[in-house]
Amino acid sequence: MRILVRCAALVAAGMALIQTAPARADDYPSRSVTMIVPWAPAGAVDTTARIVAPKLAERLGKPVVVENRGGAGSTLGTAIAAKAAPDGYTLGMPGSGSMAVGPAMYKTLPYDPTRDFAPMALIGRVPFVLVINASVPVKTIPELIRYAKDNKMFYGSGGPGSPHHIYAEMFKGMTGIEMTHVPYKGSADAIKDLVAGHVQIMFSDSVPSVPLITSGAIRALGVTTLARWTVAPDIPPLNEAGVPGFDAAGWFMVSGPAGTPKPIVERLHAEFKAILGLPDVQQAVSRTGVVPVVSPPLDELPKFIASEKDRWGKVVQQAGLAGTL
Repeated sequence: MRILVRCAALVAAGMALIQTAPARADDYPSRSVTMIVPWAPAGAVDTTARIVAPKLAERLGKPVVVENRGGAGSTLGTAIAAKAAPDGYTLGMPGSGSMAVGPAMYKTLPYDPTRDFAPMALIGRVPFVLVINASVPVKTIPELIRYAKDNKMFYGSGGPGSPHHIYAEMFKGMTGIEMTHVPYKGSADAIKDLVAGHVQIMFSDSVPSVPLITSGAIRALGVTTLARWTVAPDIPPLNEAGVPGFDAAGWFMVSGPAGTPKPIVERLHAEFKAILGLPDVQQAVSRTGVVPVVSPPLDELPKFIASEKDRWGKVVQQAGLAGTL
């Protein structure tokens, strides 16, 4: 009889858990939500997050706090988001650096891009621009290639495995030039040293580079995408400027830890799709140089991550960088 009572109690407890989980999801959110940006402040991802966060707060009825956790080519902040409680209150904004490039470059990572996340929405794509210090006496890609073969050059990046790093390595491989990598904690710090002349060249996201290009503090030689950059359509794609076949863009998304309740994932997916579809949000994001994305369906996001991981893993291997970190 005691055994039956205990079994009944266990069954009742299990049913209570099953019944309360949807209730918690239905009550979501009951407190503030944190969005972890795995980059230093002032870059493209951070700026976009700060455009989107107030809109999400309005729709959820609770504060949304943006928290910068940069370092290690964005893998540090991505790992923190992956290990958070899977309750919808801590979201990450991982991207191509930590989800597609990092797994090939790092010997070990504290997360698996295809296993440890609940992807919610693709948010934006980031064309990068190849910029040089204004004192470097070149104005075209062919001139740069000739100059780099006779002069030692240092390039900055937002950290090992970041798009700034990988695109520079792609450029080296496709042009045959040599450059020395100088990593920083974020692109904003790297571009400050570019202006100061401590590094001569870098692939930069648009937020920190646009005003400096406009002012003449740095010079732009090409953009990474096949299409022209809407922010500065006079800058030619590298594919047209002297590096045929060069085509690359960073991307970033909103994701929760694996195990986040499905109703919460679905709600946040719908909220981010709605926010990124707003004309004022699209205009604000586009002004930063980011191409806003109204996310594809939820079931396509894991496939997208897997395909990008495969693509950039091959690039890392060809550059001889696999397992170097």
